[in-house]
Amino acid sequence: MNKTKNPIAHIKKKLRGQMTSASADYGLVEAGDRLMVCLSGGKDSYTMLALLQDIQRKAPFSFDLIAVNLDQKQPGFPEHILPNYLAAQGVQYHIIEEDTYSIVQDKIPNGKTTCGLCSRLRRGILYRVAGELGCNKIALGHHQDDVVETLFLNMFFGGTLKAMPPKLISDDGRNTVIRPLYYCREKDIADYAEMMDFPIIPCNLCGSQDNLQRQAIKQMLKQWDHIQPGRVDNIARAIKNIAPTQLGDGELVDFKSLSSRAAGLPQFV
Repeated sequence: MNKTKNPIAHIKKKLRGQMTSASADYGLVEAGDRLMVCLSGGKDSYTMLALLQDIQRKAPFSFDLIAVNLDQKQPGFPEHILPNYLAAQGVQYHIIEEDTYSIVQDKIPNGKTTCGLCSRLRRGILYRVAGELGCNKIALGHHQDDVVETLFLNMFFGGTLKAMPPKLISDDGRNTVIRPLYYCREKDIADYAEMMDFPIIPCNLCGSQDNLQRQAIKQMLKQWDHIQPGRVDNIARAIKNIAPTQLGDGELVDFKSLSSRAAGLPQFV
């Protein structure tokens, strides 16, 4: 069918293909897994859950999903939206109620970025609950744009060359975190979420802060995509196509021991 006649099917097929490719490349979703799918109420996590459900129905192996939302007790948070949506989808779900909002507001001065503390608190809670629910993997909704933005944030403000991995083990070795949307572009996710009419819940605690450095990076990448379509995709491909000997990290390459004498080449002083 022509994609103009069924745009939802077209974008869904594209995103699902990218998710299955990432899973195959990095071993993200495997037989017997019990995935804790972290659902924030934003477009990314809704899309991740919908695609995982679709893959679950079609995969040649079985795995379990349990959607988990952390209710951080933000003022005005619509507590009914996610339970109603998840019940209608027929997916197993669990709602965690933890007042991290008050902790963040108490610890972070007005005008300062709350994301760091909020993220640490949320991560600790999710790690604990994953064990309680018997989940061997935690699925997060970060996409390709998040990965590239993180790369530049670390370069510009941290002086390090690192981004987000598709899969990682927690420091205590007890949790495996996966990012099934690793190959998916945010603009495609946004289009799909709009077509699906997901009941989006905005984050008023951290994600909407106007002074975030990430927003500046996002705008930079948006301009690059406009000037040269495909530039952000090329950067994303570069993250998985690394040449350590062409960089300058002495921990990865023993530059001090490199010598041309063994090859009989002239020395330069």
